[in-house]
Amino acid sequence: MGRKDPNKPKGRMSSYAFFVKYCREEVKDESVNFADFSKSCSDRWKNMSEGDKKRFHECADHDKQRYEREMAHYVPPKGMKKKGRRKKKDPCAPKRNLSAFFLYSNDERPKIKAMNPSLGIGEIAKVLSAQWKNVNAATKAKYDNAARMDKERYVKAIADYKAKGKMKKKSSSSSSSSSSSSSSSSSSSSDEE
Repeated sequence: MGRKDPNKPKGRMSSYAFFVKYCREEVKDESVNFADFSKSCSDRWKNMSEGDKKRFHECADHDKQRYEREMAHYVPPKGMKKKGRRKKKDPCAPKRNLSAFFLYSNDERPKIKAMNPSLGIGEIAKVLSAQWKNVNAATKAKYDNAARMDKERYVKAIADYKAKGKMKKKSSSSSSSSSSSSSSSSSSSSDEE
């Protein structure tokens, strides 16, 4: 479900957002270019003293409290996911396969860096990209073949990794059930004595 929940509390506003809202009310009647309006708001905010900003900070603090209060009682409907952090990658998982271009780049990057030590990462990437476009067919075929082999390696490695993960889950669930059955049998034997 990619749609938003209409019952979810409105997000909290920053002190700058309250300031922009205030500025918008000042120029309500005038037709204003958005880019100019945005720039003037930004300039005014930068030059404003902390004392003048205080009321906007207070508004933001009140809105933060309102948001936290409403979120404490909010329960997302079934099927809606809460936004959260990205799932951490397992460090034991196999590394992804590389494309032909990346294999070529790994071979050529040290040569370019040696010839032009002043180039940055982005500039080296541009040079590599330009070179890759002009590489002859034999060289491209060599890297395409290497990429195909790397893809096969990855497919096998990920299959083994997933199989081991399933085996771990099965063994941990069977060991926990066997340990619980052994503890129940030991408690029943102690009851008989």
